[in-house]
Amino acid sequence: MGTDPQYDEARREDSGSGDSRDGRPRGEDERGENQRGSPERSLFAPTPDAEKRTLADILRTETVGGVLVLVAAVLALAWANSPWAESYATAAEFVPWPGGEFLGLDLNLSHWASDGLLAIFFFVVGLELKREFVVGELRNPRRAVLPVVAAVAGMVVPALIFVGIASTAGGDALSGWAVPTATDIAFALAVLAIVGKYLPSALRAFLLTLAVVDDLLAITVIAVFYTDDFHPLPLLGAVLPLVAFASLVRLRGPWWPVLLVLGVAAWLLVHESGVHATIAGVLLGFTVPVLSKDGGEPGPAEHLEHRWRPVSAGIAVPLFALFAAGVSLGGGGISAAFSDPVVPAVMAGLVLGKLVGIFGATFLMAKFTRAQLDANLSWWDLVGLSLLAGIGFTVSLLIGELAFGAGERGEHVKVAVLFGSLLAALLASVVLGVRNRAYRRAHPASAGRSNTE
Repeated sequence: MGTDPQYDEARREDSGSGDSRDGRPRGEDERGENQRGSPERSLFAPTPDAEKRTLADILRTETVGGVLVLVAAVLALAWANSPWAESYATAAEFVPWPGGEFLGLDLNLSHWASDGLLAIFFFVVGLELKREFVVGELRNPRRAVLPVVAAVAGMVVPALIFVGIASTAGGDALSGWAVPTATDIAFALAVLAIVGKYLPSALRAFLLTLAVVDDLLAITVIAVFYTDDFHPLPLLGAVLPLVAFASLVRLRGPWWPVLLVLGVAAWLLVHESGVHATIAGVLLGFTVPVLSKDGGEPGPAEHLEHRWRPVSAGIAVPLFALFAAGVSLGGGGISAAFSDPVVPAVMAGLVLGKLVGIFGATFLMAKFTRAQLDANLSWWDLVGLSLLAGIGFTVSLLIGELAFGAGERGEHVKVAVLFGSLLAALLASVVLGVRNRAYRRAHPASAGRSNTE
């Protein structure tokens, strides 16, 4: 993320004009209700100017990251189905530090990617969550209701669909109920960048906020439902480096080597506790202040996010995808996978569940509250966005590994996530592509510029 003093600029604009920070006249109630009794607020209203630069910065990094993840996934599939497939399995199972058994770190490369590299991804998620709760969309409960309700429904409905279909499989099938509940924001934004150049920036902002809430819920699910052999003492011990990290990160100076050591110590102790080690990244992110000491911005969280987001999007997540997406599709692999009820359960959850959950929740809120869809948008825009949220690649693959391990059903889940995410991306591309052409015809000169500011 950028380090431009955008919020100071927004405050100056506020003090110099009669408008509030979100562009409404100061005499108008925060919920959007004016003296004539118009609706309380507008769903997907245009993004305030003060937030556009931050939004554009995130979009650029996440879009490039999504492309890299796609390349890594295609490479993994090609490698796993090539004459050199055995070398792919050998690389994934290679243990770089066999002597780390006393610390529980005798992990193969595949586990280092999911437990180690994804901790960087979740650290950035923690920073992003903290920022959203302090200065972003989630700081105002009234404005946060819509993305929170949509995200919750977008997880509950896919889970219910999965359970309804997979319950016929028996065995451990139901342990994968959370696989179709995740959204891969990098992939989704990459698709949106390709097909949605002229779409309103408000849709992109809503997708980002929705994904932030989705990440928070996914983190909670992983910590609560996918923790085995829990050991409380190491987790209590992790409090010490976390507190030290939180204290030191507030100080100015060249403390990054010490912060790195403290972060690794916290990660190691969480790993030893039996809680998935990526949760350490989230906890570390939560400790970083969003505001600077004088109460302004950018604070330490934005600086750290600016430095670590490229590492997450450009290195950590693509490498995870390289070792997670390699599934053999030959020799009857596809037919064997689709004969497992878990596969259609995951695919239906990602595509149908996300659509029904997100679109349905938003539509019901508009129907039974005083909220209205912004006049510049169509409900078809939300249909496309809901389908786009069905791209569940990274976190879905991670939950699949936690639920089923590296066995046959684990391979089937990879097939389901890949095909389900691909189907969701294709359907979203069709819907949003049509809407994009409509916006281009309606605003041929200004629409493109508004989304690149």
